[in-house]
Amino acid sequence: MNTEQLQQHCRQLAGATETLHGAPSNILVYAVGGKTFAYFKTSEPEQWRFSLRVSPEHFLELTDRPGIKPARYMGRFHWITIVEVHKFPADYLAELLDWSYHKAAGALSKTKRLELGVLQA
Repeated sequence: MNTEQLQQHCRQLAGATETLHGAPSNILVYAVGGKTFAYFKTSEPEQWRFSLRVSPEHFLELTDRPGIKPARYMGRFHWITIVEVHKFPADYLAELLDWSYHKAAGALSKTKRLELGVLQA
Protein backbone atom coordinates (compact mmCIF):
# COMPACT_ATOMS: atom_id res chain seq x y z
CA MET A 1 0.00 0.00 0.00
CA ASN A 2 1.43 3.39 -0.92
CA THR A 3 0.74 6.72 0.81
CA GLU A 4 -2.03 7.72 -1.62
CA GLN A 5 -3.86 4.43 -1.08
CA LEU A 6 -3.47 4.77 2.68
CA GLN A 7 -4.83 8.32 2.60
CA GLN A 8 -7.81 7.08 0.59
CA HIS A 9 -8.41 4.30 3.13
CA CYS A 10 -8.41 6.88 5.95
CA ARG A 11 -10.87 9.13 4.08
CA GLN A 12 -13.31 6.26 3.49
CA LEU A 13 -13.83 5.49 7.17
CA ALA A 14 -17.25 6.63 8.46
CA GLY A 15 -17.15 10.16 9.88
CA ALA A 16 -13.45 10.61 9.17
CA THR A 17 -12.10 14.10 8.61
CA GLU A 18 -8.82 15.17 7.05
CA THR A 19 -7.03 18.31 8.26
CA LEU A 20 -3.74 19.69 7.00
CA HIS A 21 -1.76 21.59 9.63
CA GLY A 22 1.01 23.82 8.33
CA ALA A 23 4.20 24.95 10.01
CA PRO A 24 5.49 24.29 12.58
CA SER A 25 3.76 20.89 12.90
CA ASN A 26 3.39 20.05 9.18
CA ILE A 27 1.04 17.10 9.61
CA LEU A 28 -1.98 15.71 7.77
CA VAL A 29 -4.36 14.53 10.49
CA TYR A 30 -7.20 12.00 10.22
CA ALA A 31 -9.79 12.14 12.99
CA VAL A 32 -13.28 10.96 13.82
CA GLY A 33 -15.44 13.27 15.94
CA GLY A 34 -12.36 15.34 16.80
CA LYS A 35 -10.39 12.29 18.00
CA THR A 36 -7.21 11.66 16.01
CA PHE A 37 -6.67 8.13 14.76
CA ALA A 38 -3.77 8.63 12.30
CA TYR A 39 -1.49 11.24 10.76
CA PHE A 40 1.20 11.78 8.14
CA LYS A 41 4.22 14.04 8.49
CA THR A 42 4.22 16.33 5.43
CA SER A 43 7.63 17.98 5.61
CA GLU A 44 11.21 16.82 5.15
CA PRO A 45 13.16 15.01 6.49
CA GLU A 46 10.28 12.80 7.64
CA GLN A 47 7.88 13.37 4.76
CA TRP A 48 5.07 10.79 4.49
CA ARG A 49 5.96 8.92 7.65
CA PHE A 50 2.71 7.53 8.99
CA SER A 51 1.68 7.38 12.65
CA LEU A 52 -1.22 5.60 14.31
CA ARG A 53 -2.23 4.19 17.67
CA VAL A 54 -1.85 0.47 18.36
CA SER A 55 -2.65 -1.84 21.25
CA PRO A 56 0.02 -2.16 23.97
CA GLU A 57 0.79 -5.71 22.79
CA HIS A 58 1.27 -4.62 19.17
CA PHE A 59 3.33 -1.63 20.31
CA LEU A 60 6.03 -3.86 21.81
CA GLU A 61 5.97 -6.23 18.84
CA LEU A 62 6.07 -3.50 16.19
CA THR A 63 8.69 -1.23 17.73
CA ASP A 64 11.12 -4.16 17.63
CA ARG A 65 10.85 -4.20 13.82
CA PRO A 66 13.21 -2.14 11.68
CA GLY A 67 11.50 0.90 10.13
CA ILE A 68 8.98 1.26 12.96
CA LYS A 69 9.55 3.44 15.98
CA PRO A 70 7.56 4.98 18.82
CA ALA A 71 5.86 8.14 17.55
CA ARG A 72 7.50 11.34 18.73
CA TYR A 73 5.78 12.68 21.87
CA MET A 74 3.00 10.07 21.48
CA GLY A 75 4.90 6.84 22.07
CA ARG A 76 3.84 6.71 25.70
CA PHE A 77 0.25 6.43 24.45
CA HIS A 78 1.16 3.48 22.17
CA TRP A 79 1.46 5.46 18.94
CA ILE A 80 3.95 4.19 16.36
CA THR A 81 5.53 5.75 13.29
CA ILE A 82 6.02 3.67 10.15
CA VAL A 83 8.96 5.13 8.28
CA GLU A 84 8.25 3.58 4.85
CA VAL A 85 4.59 2.73 4.36
CA HIS A 86 5.11 0.94 1.02
CA LYS A 87 7.33 -1.69 2.71
CA PHE A 88 4.71 -2.55 5.34
CA PRO A 89 2.24 -5.41 4.60
CA ALA A 90 -0.94 -3.76 3.29
CA ASP A 91 -3.44 -6.09 4.98
CA TYR A 92 -1.73 -5.76 8.38
CA LEU A 93 -1.56 -1.97 7.99
CA ALA A 94 -5.29 -1.83 7.19
CA GLU A 95 -6.00 -3.96 10.28
CA LEU A 96 -3.92 -1.65 12.51
CA LEU A 97 -5.54 1.44 11.01
CA ASP A 98 -9.03 0.06 11.58
CA TRP A 99 -8.13 -0.69 15.22
CA SER A 100 -6.83 2.87 15.71
CA TYR A 101 -9.99 4.28 14.12
CA HIS A 102 -12.28 2.20 16.33
CA LYS A 103 -10.25 3.12 19.42
CA ALA A 104 -10.74 6.82 18.63
CA ALA A 105 -14.42 6.35 17.78
CA GLY A 106 -14.94 4.38 20.99
CA ALA A 107 -13.97 7.47 22.98
CA LEU A 108 -16.98 9.32 21.54
CA SER A 109 -20.45 9.28 23.05
CA LYS A 110 -22.96 6.85 21.57
CA THR A 111 -24.98 9.81 20.28
CA LYS A 112 -21.94 11.27 18.51
CA ARG A 113 -21.07 7.86 17.00
CA LEU A 114 -24.62 7.48 15.68
CA GLU A 115 -24.50 11.02 14.30
CA LEU A 116 -21.24 10.26 12.44
CA GLY A 117 -22.45 6.88 11.19
CA VAL A 118 -19.79 5.00 13.14
CA LEU A 119 -22.36 3.02 15.11
CA GLN A 120 -25.55 1.59 13.69
CA ALA A 121 -28.84 2.30 15.50
